[in-house]
This record gives sequence, C-alpha cells and structure tokens, in this order.
Amino acid sequence: MILPNFETESWMTLHENNCTYNLADSCAKPLTIQELYDLADDKEQLKTDLFSMTLDYGPIEGSERLKQGILKLYQRQNTNELAICHGGINANELVLMTVLDRGDHIISLTPTYQQLYSLPASFGVEVDLIELREEKQWLPSLEDFVSLIKDNTKMICLNLPNNPTGTTLSDDMLMALVDLCRKHDLYLFVDEAYRGLYNELSISDIYEKGISTSGLSKILSTAGLRIGWIKTQDLSLIRLINERRDYHIISSGPLNDYLACIVLENQKKILERNRAILEENKRYLQQWLDDNEFVSCVIPEFGTVCFLHYHLSMPSCQLSEQLQKETGVFFVPGACFDKEYHLRFGLANDPETVKQGLSLFKKWLQKQ
Repeated sequence: MILPNFETESWMTLHENNCTYNLADSCAKPLTIQELYDLADDKEQLKTDLFSMTLDYGPIEGSERLKQGILKLYQRQNTNELAICHGGINANELVLMTVLDRGDHIISLTPTYQQLYSLPASFGVEVDLIELREEKQWLPSLEDFVSLIKDNTKMICLNLPNNPTGTTLSDDMLMALVDLCRKHDLYLFVDEAYRGLYNELSISDIYEKGISTSGLSKILSTAGLRIGWIKTQDLSLIRLINERRDYHIISSGPLNDYLACIVLENQKKILERNRAILEENKRYLQQWLDDNEFVSCVIPEFGTVCFLHYHLSMPSCQLSEQLQKETGVFFVPGACFDKEYHLRFGLANDPETVKQGLSLFKKWLQKQ
C-alpha cells in the first residue's frame, strides 16, 4: 500500500509551531486545562477521580458515560450505533478500511480533506472526484453525483461542512442525495467533524446506510484529547469496526475518556462560546474583505474554515512561506488541496489573533 504525502497535515507539521499568528487552524479556539476544570460541576470529585485513576486501558469500547455524552449531539439515542476511535482521523480510516475493498468505486469532492480519497485509492479503490467551483459557492449539484455512479460504486464520501471551503449542503440537497444513495444501495459516508455548531442534520440520523464520523477536535475545542467516533444505524458495521479497531488503537485510555465526558456534559456552554467566536470573526472578515482589493472569499454559513482567494500571481506555497517568514502569519496554502491562489483560513481562532494576523496580511499584500 503506497500512500501519497498528506499535504495539509505535512504543511501543518512543518510550519504551525514557528508562527506568531496561526490563521490556519481549523479547530475552534482550544480550551485550556483551567477552562475545562472551571466547567466541571463538582471540582472536588473531578480531582478525586483523576488522582485515583488507574492508567490502564480503560473501557475498551468507551465508557457508557462517554457514549451518552456523544449522543446529545444527535437525534437517535442508541449507544449501539457508536464506535469510539482515536480522533476523527482514525474514525475515517476505520470506516474506509472496513467498508471498501479493492475494485470498489467511490465518489468524493475536490477540494476536500485528502484522507477521504487518497487513503482508499491506496488500497485499490477507484475514485472519481467532483470539482467544486468558487463561482458555484463551492457546492456540487445532484447531477454531478448522478453522472459518476457506476455498477461498482459503493460509497459517496463527503466532508460536511467542507474542509477547506467551510460550505455545506442544504437540507433539501442532503435529502435528495440520500434518495439517490437509497436508489442505488450506496453508503453515504460523511466526515462531520465541523458539524454541530448550528444543529445541522447528521447523515447517521436520516439514512439507514449513512455513516457519520466526528470528534472533539473541531467544534468542541479539545483536539488534544484524541476522542473521535463513528455513528451509523448499521449495527453490523459497528461490530466489524469494533473488531478492526483492536488492530489499530485497542482503546482511547481512561484519562481521555474521563476528560471527554466533562467536555460533552458541558457541550452547550462550549458550543455557545465557539459560535460567538465564529460569528465575531466572520463579521471582521467581511469588513476586512470589503476594504481589501487583493482577496475575496465565499464566507460559509456554518463551517469553521473558509478558502481565501488572493489575487496575486504568486503560487500559494511561496506566498505562505514568504508571508510567515516576514510577518509570522500562518496559512495553509491552497496547493495542499490542489487549488492554487487560495489559502485555508481558520474562522474560529482567537479573535485577537485573527484581527492582528489579517491586518498584517493586508499590509503585506499592499507591498507586493
């Protein structure tokens, strides 16, 4: 199995620890340990539980408390529909490697999260990509999917809201896609890492062959806890995934499980905080764009990322490296998503960082 370089993750690894203004991070502003501690209802019990905790494997398939917390993000309240994973990226991996076989065909998008098409292609899955276009608000049509379905098509594979554009399908479009998948007996797999800030539909709630993945990283501000999950009504698939997971992670560990429960039990407060951050940054971005001839953008309704389109002839990797070297402002270049003259911008980062970073970026652009 030969995998191509994971461009976005490699770029983040190389550059994100050497910047002053991180405008690339797709997670909502991370919580500190102090902030998480302050959220706990019974702080003395939390300290007692942590200091008495045995650092063994913990509940192998995740604690019941953890699963109940996750289910609050969904309409269907069945813990049997959940598999706990090591972050959303491991959840995606387990879905793709469990459902797909060599010779199967999937339909995905570009630009989107590279794992969703490069990983299955690496083990012999045929991949067709629908090219999203800025002039169409980075959204596909139903006909785009219809035209690519083949006899060996097994799955439509999406990331909603999309990374890097932040855009997502309307409820009507999503339901039409469900009808199409039902007609052809296809899995509809949606990486929903950015879903939930605004109570959007989950594919796992509305389609019997829908598979959703998510985790604590993006909208719940705790990527470091490495808790992710898979949710589907297909209970036989959950069983197969749990069996496969034993080869990958065994468990998530009792410390991560316990702290994730605190996060999930306070999800309303965290989501309210992060919606406020996102809306403040979106307002500032719109003002910044209105006064900036060098950059345009489709500002998404729901997502925590967007795709800035800059109007210079400089390639995106060169621009990103030069900008970071000269100003400390860090973006992920569009080249990591096979889309030149664009930059991925994290809309839910700390507002002061966003304002200072965009201000420096504008001044830098004016000198080019």
